Amino acid sequence: MNLHIEVHGSGAIPLVMIHGWAMHGGVFAPLIHVLQEQCTMYVVDLPGHGYSGDSALSLQPDICARAIADATPPAAWLGWSMGGLVALSAALNLGEHVQGLAMLCATPRFTSAPDWPHGRDPALVQQLAADLETDYHATIDRFLALEVMGSPDPRGELRRLRAEVFSRGEPNMRILQDGIRILDETDLRVGLPTLKAGKSWWTAGRLDRLVHPNAMQWSADASKGEFNVVAHAGHAPFLSHADTVAQTLLPWLETTR
Repeated sequence: MNLHIEVHGSGAIPLVMIHGWAMHGGVFAPLIHVLQEQCTMYVVDLPGHGYSGDSALSLQPDICARAIADATPPAAWLGWSMGGLVALSAALNLGEHVQGLAMLCATPRFTSAPDWPHGRDPALVQQLAADLETDYHATIDRFLALEVMGSPDPRGELRRLRAEVFSRGEPNMRILQDGIRILDETDLRVGLPTLKAGKSWWTAGRLDRLVHPNAMQWSADASKGEFNVVAHAGHAPFLSHADTVAQTLLPWLETTR
């Protein structure tokens, strides 16, 4: 399947880490650094992204989740942004292999609906799909700009994301289109009450412009999970506030062992 998974750290807590749309596992470097003594991290490049660029595996969350589980030991799973859909699918379908679910600026449904006011306007997602066809690089750059909105250092974070996004090769166009479709269509809300109480951790950036904190608060309540907010962060708090993220993540991870 050619799915690239790097192992970092030497700690006693196993943790699978899954990145968001158009990125790769290298984006987690600041958080990996903070967690390396406490955790052994299995950092995934999703199909068509990073060093998994040649993977023929589907990006569909349940298919990705199964492939990652086949290549990693039982662990807590952390998903950021679109990666949260993969992690949540694993938690809902793979039983004890997923010891806990950490959702970082991630939601069970990305787009809004009459019964889901917390999502983004579907027109945003549809426009991304159309723009990819006409201006690939500019579209990714605009999405990165959305990710850093609300950050205390948006220019610095944008420079870092721009440096990272193509550092392992350009994401596959077909896979990027698949990712947009997944963001548009996936809705995993119905499964949240089936998660074990206390086995999920939801952390939002207060200033996130892509995943509203209210969506994560609702999801934490529905799953009887832990909810945290990083007050001055946008969509990528592991870049701007890695220590703050770790302060709540590590104690919760201890409870999943």
